[in-house]
Order: sequence, then C-alpha cells, then structure tokens
Amino acid sequence: MELEAMYRALGVSPAVYSYGQSVLAALKARFERVDEVAEYNQAKVIAAMQKHRVSAPCFAATTGYGYDDVGRDTLEKVYADVFHTEAALVRPQITCGTHALAVALSANLLPGDELLSPVGRPYDTLEEVIGIRESKCSLKEYGVSYRQVDLTEGGGFDWDGIRAAINDRTKLVTIQRSKGYATRPTFSVKQIGELISFIKSVKPGLKVMVDNCYGEFVEMTEPSDVGADMTVGSLIKNPGGGLAPIGGYIVGSAECVSRCAFRLSAPGLGQEVGANLGIMPAFYQGLFLAPTVVAGALKGAIFAANLYERLGFRVVPSGGEERHDIIQAVELGSPEAMRAFCHGIQAAAPVDSYVIPEPWPMPGYDSDVIMAAGAFVQGSSIELSADGPIRPPYAVYFQGGLTWYHAKLGILMSLQKLVDAGLAKVEPDCP
Repeated sequence: MELEAMYRALGVSPAVYSYGQSVLAALKARFERVDEVAEYNQAKVIAAMQKHRVSAPCFAATTGYGYDDVGRDTLEKVYADVFHTEAALVRPQITCGTHALAVALSANLLPGDELLSPVGRPYDTLEEVIGIRESKCSLKEYGVSYRQVDLTEGGGFDWDGIRAAINDRTKLVTIQRSKGYATRPTFSVKQIGELISFIKSVKPGLKVMVDNCYGEFVEMTEPSDVGADMTVGSLIKNPGGGLAPIGGYIVGSAECVSRCAFRLSAPGLGQEVGANLGIMPAFYQGLFLAPTVVAGALKGAIFAANLYERLGFRVVPSGGEERHDIIQAVELGSPEAMRAFCHGIQAAAPVDSYVIPEPWPMPGYDSDVIMAAGAFVQGSSIELSADGPIRPPYAVYFQGGLTWYHAKLGILMSLQKLVDAGLAKVEPDCP
C-alpha cells in the first residue's frame, strides 16, 4: 500500500500504522458529527463577513496611530457578530491569551474588588497575573483580592461553596473553559451557561468572564451565547486558523469591551488607535478557515484519546466523551514517557523536525515544562503541538494540527517513540 509505505518512510512502523487504522475504523460516526459542527460554524463566519461587507480595502496595511483603520474596525464587527455580542476588541497588540485575559481582568476590576474563580485554580500563567504567585504589577499588588472555589471530587461545580463565596466585594467571576495543565473535565457551553445563570441569581449584575482558549468553534454555540459578559481568547489558537501570527480577542458587552480598549491603549484613546501593520489578510483568512482547522484538530484529539485509552493509558477526556475543546490529556506516568511522546510530535513537524524537545523552566510556570511544537507561528497551539509540566501524574497535553492528516501523523509518531523506548507495546492483534 502506497499510504502505509509513506508512513513507513516517515518513521511509523507497520505495527503502529495497523493499530492506528484499527482505531480509526470505529470513529467514522464521531468524525461525521465533527464535520457537521464545522459546516455550521463555517456558515456562521461567512454570514458575518457578508453582513459587514468585507472587501479588498479591509486588507490594507495601516501604521502609526492607525486612525480610521477600516479593516481593523470591520474585523471587530465581524467578531462581534460571530460571537453574538455588542462589541469586540481584536488586536495584534494583544500578544497572547494570557495578555488578553490580563487586559480583561485589569480593565474591569478596581482596587478593593474581589475576583472569584468557581472552577478551582486557574492556568499556570494566570497565577502571576492574579497574584497567587507573587509578581510585579499583579492584580494583588493593585489591591484586587482573589478567592476560588474548588471543583468537587467528580469535577463538578460546588454550588453551595460558590454561593457562600460570593460577597459584597465580588465584582468579577472568571471561568476557565478548558482544563489547562490539570486532568479535570473541560466544561461544555451548556455547563458554563448553567454556572453563569446560578452566579447571576446569587448576585444580579455580577460580571462573568470566560477564558475561551482552545474552545472556539468546537460547538455550535459559544460562552457569549449563554450569558458571559466577556469571552476572551488568543488568535494563535482556534480563531486564528493557523494563519494569524499574533493577536487576541475580547468580545462581550459594550461597556466591558470599551474598558478593555482603554486599558490596552490608554484612557481617552480606546479603540481609536492601534495600527494593523499589514496583517489583516491573515486575521480575516484565519477566521474564515478556523472552523475547518478546528475540526481537523478535534479529529486528532478524538483519535489520540481512543488510541491511547485502548493501550491502557488514562486519557482526559475519555475516548467516548463529547468534546468541548481541542486539548487531549494523556497520563503517561513518567518523565521519560513524556519525553518520548513529545519527541514523536516534534519528529512529525514540518518545521524543526530534527529537534529533540527537553524540559526547561518556562516563564510563567512553577515547574519545568516540556514542549513539542514545530510550528510556522511560534507557540501556535492550533498547530500540532504537545506540552506539559514535569510533575505527577506526568501528563502531556496534545492539541492542534492544521489538517487532520498532520494530527494523525503526529499521534502515530508519538506512539512510535514510546514503542521504540519500550514504554508502550502494540501487539499485532491489539484490540
């Protein structure tokens, strides 16, 4: 078979390839559902672009102050329409997802206010933003306090604990949709909606922000459809479609987004300034491609879950669960297995495939992190990548793949490296 021979040339043994094909045989119905969601979201994006009359002038570069930037302003209207919100802030000046979240939080919290997380500890890089770990210019340093309510043992919401935690000082609630570096469930849009409704029933008018990173276009609805006052994410994840070279977005109420714009630029300037520097074509085309790109990444996550689960590894979510983000956690049990897995992902990359990933002390994290990412855009986690902190339970977090076929190759290569290292075994008749 020509295809099997090509995989063999790339380093995948016949045994690993055959095992992968046996796993795929049972996933046809799941993949068809993924394609249905992608088709719906593709139509939603096209409708928003048509409504706001996207045209060639929208792709023109601006410099300096960026006054009267028609491409930038139109793109923000498109984003607001796609997410069904009053306003949007979509800027290359937002450097990453953590930056977008920091802008949203600092713009809508004042000294004396309290921030509440009802879903436990936030992602590592937000700990210094909030002040859980000491850092210059944290919210804590500016007089904003923080409280969290941990999830129940089963990964659900502690309703009584959340009710008790909301007080007169509570001004903003942050909900992290995806699991981050934790092996807890990712929340569905429906679950997030139920949590928002409960929070606002306890304290009407309380603002809710959702960290939507890794979740955009996975479902037909977004957190902004179920009551979130702000929904925040990174353009080098799902909505950038692999083409956006930088950037982040904040969508939500006009009041919240306006405050974010003043925080990002300066009081009195807001959204009026901020040149696009010639990257509007990548932002527009990336958004256009995003539903299809996300579908490919989702198929890769489903494939990885089923492939590793059948070999006896714990995976989160499990192979049969509904998907609410593109991240697949695989508990490997040792630093050596994490290295082998990430070596396989890197070896499958179109960029830097010859590099062997090693753990290192990344900024914003409290332990060494290993990261495999041979990406066209540095740090782009909608591209094929895997990473994780070197700490128990020694889980890697696999995500991305601009095409399903690249995601498939990466997963097979990750298993191949584990097999080569004697850390996994694929029998010819593996079930």
